[in-house]
Amino acid sequence: MFYKIFFHKLTLRSLFLGYFFLCVLSVSAQPEEKKMPPIRNLKIISEEPDGKGNIVRVVQYNQGLMRITETTITPKVLPIGNTNFKFRADTLLKDSVRLVVDKSKRCLMVYYRRRLIRVYKATFGPSPLLDKCMEGDRCTPEGDFQIANLNPRSRYNKFLLLNYPNDASKSKFNKLKDAGTIPKTAKIGGDIGIHGIWPGGDDMIELGVGWTDGCVALKNKDIEELYTIVGIGTKVIIVRELKSQMAKL
Repeated sequence: MFYKIFFHKLTLRSLFLGYFFLCVLSVSAQPEEKKMPPIRNLKIISEEPDGKGNIVRVVQYNQGLMRITETTITPKVLPIGNTNFKFRADTLLKDSVRLVVDKSKRCLMVYYRRRLIRVYKATFGPSPLLDKCMEGDRCTPEGDFQIANLNPRSRYNKFLLLNYPNDASKSKFNKLKDAGTIPKTAKIGGDIGIHGIWPGGDDMIELGVGWTDGCVALKNKDIEELYTIVGIGTKVIIVRELKSQMAKL
Protein backbone atom coordinates (compact mmCIF):
# COMPACT_ATOMS: atom_id res chain seq x y z
CA MET A 1 0.00 0.00 0.00
CA PHE A 2 2.83 2.38 0.94
CA TYR A 3 4.51 1.85 -2.46
CA LYS A 4 1.25 2.52 -4.31
CA ILE A 5 0.77 5.85 -2.47
CA PHE A 6 4.43 6.80 -2.98
CA PHE A 7 4.29 5.95 -6.70
CA HIS A 8 1.03 7.92 -7.09
CA LYS A 9 2.55 11.02 -5.46
CA LEU A 10 5.70 10.67 -7.53
CA THR A 11 3.66 10.40 -10.73
CA LEU A 12 1.61 13.51 -9.91
CA ARG A 13 4.77 15.45 -9.03
CA SER A 14 6.42 14.38 -12.29
CA LEU A 15 3.37 15.39 -14.30
CA PHE A 16 3.23 18.79 -12.56
CA LEU A 17 6.93 19.48 -13.16
CA GLY A 18 6.64 18.36 -16.76
CA TYR A 19 3.69 20.67 -17.35
CA PHE A 20 5.51 23.58 -15.64
CA PHE A 21 8.63 23.23 -17.77
CA LEU A 22 6.52 22.79 -20.92
CA CYS A 23 4.82 26.13 -20.18
CA VAL A 24 8.15 27.84 -19.57
CA LEU A 25 9.61 26.47 -22.78
CA SER A 26 6.52 27.43 -24.80
CA VAL A 27 6.84 31.05 -23.64
CA SER A 28 10.60 31.31 -24.10
CA ALA A 29 10.47 29.61 -27.51
CA GLN A 30 7.97 32.03 -29.02
CA PRO A 31 9.47 33.53 -32.18
CA GLU A 32 10.48 37.17 -32.15
CA GLU A 33 13.03 39.43 -33.72
CA LYS A 34 16.57 38.43 -32.83
CA LYS A 35 18.33 40.51 -30.20
CA MET A 36 20.16 43.53 -31.62
CA PRO A 37 23.27 45.13 -30.08
CA PRO A 38 22.23 47.85 -27.60
CA ILE A 39 21.72 51.36 -29.00
CA ARG A 40 22.89 54.30 -26.90
CA ASN A 41 23.68 58.02 -27.05
CA LEU A 42 21.10 58.96 -29.68
CA LYS A 43 21.35 62.62 -30.72
CA ILE A 44 20.12 64.89 -33.52
CA ILE A 45 22.84 66.43 -35.72
CA SER A 46 20.49 68.45 -37.94
CA GLU A 47 16.84 68.65 -38.99
CA GLU A 48 14.94 70.60 -41.62
CA PRO A 49 11.70 70.34 -43.65
CA ASP A 50 11.92 68.87 -47.15
CA GLY A 51 9.08 70.93 -48.61
CA LYS A 52 6.92 67.80 -48.99
CA GLY A 53 5.47 67.65 -45.51
CA ASN A 54 8.38 65.69 -44.00
CA ILE A 55 11.20 66.39 -41.57
CA VAL A 56 14.66 65.26 -42.69
CA ARG A 57 16.96 64.55 -39.77
CA VAL A 58 20.54 63.44 -39.46
CA VAL A 59 20.97 61.44 -36.24
CA GLN A 60 23.87 59.63 -34.61
CA TYR A 61 23.92 56.77 -32.12
CA ASN A 62 26.13 54.01 -30.80
CA GLN A 63 25.21 50.41 -31.62
CA GLY A 64 27.54 47.96 -30.00
CA LEU A 65 31.03 49.22 -30.84
CA MET A 66 29.93 51.28 -33.86
CA ARG A 67 29.03 54.96 -34.09
CA ILE A 68 26.30 55.23 -36.74
CA THR A 69 25.15 58.30 -38.66
CA GLU A 70 21.72 57.94 -40.26
CA THR A 71 19.38 60.20 -42.23
CA THR A 72 15.72 59.76 -41.36
CA ILE A 73 12.60 61.13 -43.06
CA THR A 74 9.44 61.39 -40.99
CA PRO A 75 6.09 63.10 -41.71
CA LYS A 76 5.39 66.31 -39.80
CA VAL A 77 1.82 65.20 -39.22
CA LEU A 78 0.36 61.70 -39.02
CA PRO A 79 -2.83 60.86 -40.99
CA ILE A 80 -5.79 62.76 -39.55
CA GLY A 81 -8.54 60.80 -37.86
CA ASN A 82 -10.66 60.71 -34.71
CA THR A 83 -8.08 58.89 -32.65
CA ASN A 84 -9.76 59.83 -29.37
CA PHE A 85 -12.20 56.95 -29.85
CA LYS A 86 -12.85 55.51 -26.40
CA PHE A 87 -13.31 51.80 -25.95
CA ARG A 88 -13.10 48.92 -23.53
CA ALA A 89 -10.78 46.26 -24.87
CA ASP A 90 -12.97 43.45 -23.53
CA THR A 91 -15.97 44.69 -25.56
CA LEU A 92 -14.23 45.10 -28.94
CA LEU A 93 -15.05 42.49 -31.56
CA LYS A 94 -11.60 41.27 -32.60
CA ASP A 95 -12.94 40.16 -35.99
CA SER A 96 -13.78 43.80 -36.77
CA VAL A 97 -10.25 45.10 -36.14
CA ARG A 98 -7.89 45.77 -39.07
CA LEU A 99 -4.33 47.10 -38.94
CA VAL A 100 -2.83 49.07 -41.83
CA VAL A 101 0.90 49.83 -41.85
CA ASP A 102 1.85 52.72 -44.15
CA LYS A 103 5.62 52.64 -44.58
CA SER A 104 5.86 55.98 -46.38
CA LYS A 105 3.99 57.78 -43.57
CA ARG A 106 5.85 55.74 -40.92
CA CYS A 107 2.69 54.79 -39.09
CA LEU A 108 0.36 51.98 -38.08
CA MET A 109 -3.36 52.71 -38.32
CA VAL A 110 -6.03 50.79 -36.42
CA TYR A 111 -9.48 50.47 -37.98
CA TYR A 112 -12.52 49.21 -36.13
CA ARG A 113 -15.55 48.48 -38.30
CA ARG A 114 -13.85 50.52 -41.05
CA ARG A 115 -13.47 53.51 -38.73
CA LEU A 116 -9.98 54.86 -37.98
CA ILE A 117 -9.60 54.78 -34.20
CA ARG A 118 -5.83 54.96 -33.62
CA VAL A 119 -2.69 56.10 -35.45
CA TYR A 120 0.70 55.15 -34.02
CA LYS A 121 4.13 56.29 -35.15
CA ALA A 122 6.20 53.35 -36.41
CA THR A 123 9.74 52.59 -37.51
CA PHE A 124 11.18 49.78 -39.60
CA GLY A 125 14.61 48.72 -40.85
CA PRO A 126 17.27 50.90 -42.49
CA SER A 127 15.46 50.82 -45.88
CA PRO A 128 11.82 51.27 -44.84
CA LEU A 129 10.36 51.75 -48.33
CA LEU A 130 11.80 48.55 -49.79
CA ASP A 131 9.78 45.32 -49.85
CA LYS A 132 11.31 42.25 -48.24
CA CYS A 133 13.07 39.98 -50.75
CA MET A 134 14.97 37.53 -48.58
CA GLU A 135 16.34 36.73 -45.16
CA GLY A 136 18.85 39.27 -43.89
CA ASP A 137 17.83 42.25 -46.04
CA ARG A 138 16.23 43.94 -42.98
CA CYS A 139 13.21 45.03 -45.05
CA THR A 140 9.57 44.88 -43.99
CA PRO A 141 7.39 42.61 -46.18
CA GLU A 142 4.41 44.15 -47.98
CA GLY A 143 1.10 42.39 -48.43
CA ASP A 144 -1.84 40.96 -46.49
CA PHE A 145 -1.01 39.10 -43.30
CA GLN A 146 -2.58 37.94 -40.06
CA ILE A 147 -1.41 37.90 -36.45
CA ALA A 148 -0.29 34.33 -35.80
CA ASN A 149 0.92 34.56 -32.19
CA LEU A 150 1.03 36.95 -29.24
CA ASN A 151 4.00 37.19 -26.87
CA PRO A 152 3.36 39.37 -23.80
CA ARG A 153 6.92 38.96 -22.49
CA SER A 154 9.08 39.95 -25.44
CA ARG A 155 12.46 41.62 -24.96
CA TYR A 156 10.78 44.43 -26.92
CA ASN A 157 7.85 44.71 -24.48
CA LYS A 158 5.20 42.83 -26.48
CA PHE A 159 5.43 40.99 -29.80
CA LEU A 160 2.68 40.35 -32.36
CA LEU A 161 4.01 37.66 -34.71
CA LEU A 162 2.77 37.82 -38.31
CA ASN A 163 2.15 34.78 -40.52
CA TYR A 164 5.09 35.69 -42.75
CA PRO A 165 5.97 33.94 -44.97
CA ASN A 166 2.46 33.13 -46.19
CA ASP A 167 1.59 31.68 -49.60
CA ALA A 168 1.72 35.08 -51.34
CA SER A 169 5.14 35.82 -49.82
CA LYS A 170 6.49 32.44 -50.93
CA SER A 171 5.20 32.97 -54.47
CA LYS A 172 6.86 36.41 -54.65
CA PHE A 173 10.10 34.96 -53.24
CA ASN A 174 10.20 32.13 -55.78
CA LYS A 175 9.61 34.55 -58.67
CA LEU A 176 12.56 36.67 -57.51
CA LYS A 177 14.72 33.55 -57.43
CA ASP A 178 13.62 32.43 -60.88
CA ALA A 179 14.35 35.91 -62.27
CA GLY A 180 17.82 35.90 -60.74
CA THR A 181 17.03 38.98 -58.65
CA ILE A 182 18.15 37.19 -55.50
CA PRO A 183 20.65 34.32 -55.11
CA LYS A 184 19.48 30.74 -55.60
CA THR A 185 20.79 30.02 -52.10
CA ALA A 186 18.70 32.79 -50.49
CA LYS A 187 16.24 31.95 -47.72
CA ILE A 188 12.88 33.62 -47.29
CA GLY A 189 13.29 34.50 -43.59
CA GLY A 190 10.67 34.79 -40.89
CA ASP A 191 9.89 35.96 -37.34
CA ILE A 192 8.42 39.23 -38.64
CA GLY A 193 6.08 41.06 -36.33
CA ILE A 194 4.94 44.23 -34.60
CA HIS A 195 6.60 45.05 -31.29
CA GLY A 196 7.66 47.74 -28.85
CA ILE A 197 11.11 48.86 -27.85
CA TRP A 198 13.45 48.65 -24.87
CA PRO A 199 12.67 50.85 -21.82
CA GLY A 200 13.56 54.47 -22.55
CA GLY A 201 13.89 53.85 -26.29
CA ASP A 202 10.81 55.74 -27.54
CA ASP A 203 12.99 58.47 -29.10
CA MET A 204 14.07 55.90 -31.70
CA ILE A 205 10.44 55.75 -32.84
CA GLU A 206 9.84 59.49 -32.59
CA LEU A 207 12.89 60.29 -34.76
CA GLY A 208 12.22 57.50 -37.26
CA VAL A 209 15.47 55.59 -36.74
CA GLY A 210 15.54 52.40 -38.85
CA TRP A 211 16.85 49.95 -36.28
CA THR A 212 14.78 46.77 -36.74
CA ASP A 213 15.54 43.69 -38.85
CA GLY A 214 12.28 44.14 -40.77
CA CYS A 215 9.72 44.26 -37.99
CA VAL A 216 7.36 47.16 -37.26
CA ALA A 217 8.36 48.93 -34.03
CA LEU A 218 6.06 51.15 -31.93
CA LYS A 219 6.46 53.18 -28.77
CA ASN A 220 5.90 51.11 -25.65
CA LYS A 221 2.66 52.79 -24.58
CA ASP A 222 1.32 52.22 -28.10
CA ILE A 223 2.21 48.51 -28.31
CA GLU A 224 0.68 48.00 -24.88
CA GLU A 225 -2.62 49.52 -26.03
CA LEU A 226 -2.52 47.73 -29.38
CA TYR A 227 -1.96 44.40 -27.61
CA THR A 228 -5.37 44.78 -25.92
CA ILE A 229 -7.11 45.52 -29.24
CA VAL A 230 -5.92 42.67 -31.47
CA GLY A 231 -6.13 38.90 -31.33
CA ILE A 232 -4.94 35.80 -33.15
CA GLY A 233 -6.12 36.15 -36.74
CA THR A 234 -6.36 39.96 -36.81
CA LYS A 235 -5.76 41.14 -40.37
CA VAL A 236 -2.65 43.25 -41.02
CA ILE A 237 -2.11 45.09 -44.32
CA ILE A 238 1.40 46.44 -44.99
CA VAL A 239 1.86 48.85 -47.90
CA ARG A 240 4.56 51.19 -49.12
CA GLU A 241 2.01 53.97 -49.51
CA LEU A 242 -1.67 53.92 -48.62
CA LYS A 243 -3.95 54.60 -51.58
CA SER A 244 -7.17 52.65 -51.96
CA GLN A 245 -6.64 50.11 -49.18
CA MET A 246 -9.98 50.91 -47.53
CA ALA A 247 -11.56 48.52 -50.04
CA LYS A 248 -9.73 45.67 -48.29
CA LEU A 249 -11.01 46.56 -44.86
